[in-house]
Amino acid sequence: MRIISIKSIAYLMILSFLLSCDDRLIEEPKSILTPGFFSTTQGFQSGLDAAYAGNRMFWGNQDLFTITVIGTDEFYTGQDGNNNINKYNSNYTPSNGQITAIWRNAYTYINTCNGLIDNAPDVTGISEDTKTKMVAEAKFLRANYYFVLVQFYGDITINRNFQNEPTTSAVRSPMSEAYELIIEDLREAVAVLPESPSTGGVLRGKATKAAAMHLLAKVHLTRAGSIAAQASDYQNAYLIATDLINNLAPANGLGLLEDFGKVFEEGNEYNKEVLWTVEHTSDLAYNGPNNSGGADNVLNHMWVPQYEQFPGMKRNTEYGRPYIRCVPTNWMTETAFAERVNDSRYSKTFQTVWYSNNESSIPVWPNPLPKGAPADAQPGAKKFALGDTAIYMPGYDVTNEEIAASRYLLIPPRNYTIRLSPAMFKYFDTKRADLNYPSIRPVIVYRLAETYLIAAEALFMDEKVAEALPYINAVRERAAFPNGDIQATLIQASDLSLDFILDERSRELCGENMRWWDLVRTGKLEERVKLHNAEAAPNIEVPRHLLRPIPQAQIDAVITGSPYPQNPGW
Repeated sequence: MRIISIKSIAYLMILSFLLSCDDRLIEEPKSILTPGFFSTTQGFQSGLDAAYAGNRMFWGNQDLFTITVIGTDEFYTGQDGNNNINKYNSNYTPSNGQITAIWRNAYTYINTCNGLIDNAPDVTGISEDTKTKMVAEAKFLRANYYFVLVQFYGDITINRNFQNEPTTSAVRSPMSEAYELIIEDLREAVAVLPESPSTGGVLRGKATKAAAMHLLAKVHLTRAGSIAAQASDYQNAYLIATDLINNLAPANGLGLLEDFGKVFEEGNEYNKEVLWTVEHTSDLAYNGPNNSGGADNVLNHMWVPQYEQFPGMKRNTEYGRPYIRCVPTNWMTETAFAERVNDSRYSKTFQTVWYSNNESSIPVWPNPLPKGAPADAQPGAKKFALGDTAIYMPGYDVTNEEIAASRYLLIPPRNYTIRLSPAMFKYFDTKRADLNYPSIRPVIVYRLAETYLIAAEALFMDEKVAEALPYINAVRERAAFPNGDIQATLIQASDLSLDFILDERSRELCGENMRWWDLVRTGKLEERVKLHNAEAAPNIEVPRHLLRPIPQAQIDAVITGSPYPQNPGW
């Protein structure tokens, strides 16, 4: 099979990870991986390292971000975003670059995983126990890559074995077969992997039983919402998720952090709530500002607005480089996060104030002074000083008179624009040497709060509403820290619905590279996009847009045998 005209397949990947002094996987170039090299001790380890490296092409990369975050009920296109795919308009075609890159990269690293699994019996110089664990890691990684593919494209090509030469033919198998392989891989991984990230000797970013259980529960939940659904999927999802929450997690020191704001705090990415991270490196050869390999972690740039173009401001490392790829919908900021007295997550998710860092552009009071100006305001005098508030978004409406009389730029929700609106800061990186650089922070992919929400959704969908409540309420109770009324955050069975669960996922997980999948899984993509995303509402079509198109390059590459089928409507 030739995957999108790939002229060199996965074993040509030259990336390898080495253990650094902070017990994190750091990338370093090695030799070319060939089929024979997989069977050597060095090649087997390098192949596994390369299989891990592939995750950087997804989590942290702009492609996955673009097609999971934007074009949903949560975010729409910012000043410099990709309008076509986010708007579902006529220019969104099978030749779209993000669609092609996701497909190509997933199959590349699936093949790397296949090389490890196929060649493991021939590897010498590694103990059988270690080799078994390494194969389990490869299966966990392969399951992740296939899960990405099946959620986006539906029926896909399934390769269980290593390919050392490209071919010109390929077939698509039913998504049910892909799910069977994913579940098989994860069950085998769960049985072998070390229990958790806190288990002794587990490197940061490595696969564990906890991460595999989380993913397995999510796979069952997702399959339950697809045409490949099995009658036991919801039950399996909540049994696995609750086993992780109630048994494995407490036995291994895992649990929800007391403070939601600490989960994504810089330098705290390996906290007890985190189940799996994708590591990024400070080596500029792989993570520099002009790296064309697509493995940069650019999530730190995606949500940054054009703050520097407003009075009293200029670009700096603290506030970041404005890529302005997306902005939150009004529904997101004003409805999903409307409760801000007892729920602390809005202020711990969005930046709404910028302090002046450019004295030369601080504005002066006009003459005459506006009505309601502060008592100490004087015509021609600076409105504020360096370090004072320059931009503030109060989150509620104010009058035009109040805006004119304000010292700083006062922006109520009605004045949010694609240039300047609340900025989601979960991925901000203030430690970079240059504001233009990508982030070197690890990307949190799976965390325990989502496990709770998976359990709640699966129980609700299996008509066990009362049993679902404790899991969703545990997440809501944490949201009240430190000053909220916990009892006021708790919901009753009559409050629970699929829409409420999706709302709660937004409050807890917004921007975490999964929303498009959430909406498709729950059958809510069209409804909620039409309700809450004005730019995409006129164009979205179901069932067409429930799947991404098969890349045109893949279809063109199949020139032997039957043509490669395109998804319906494309």
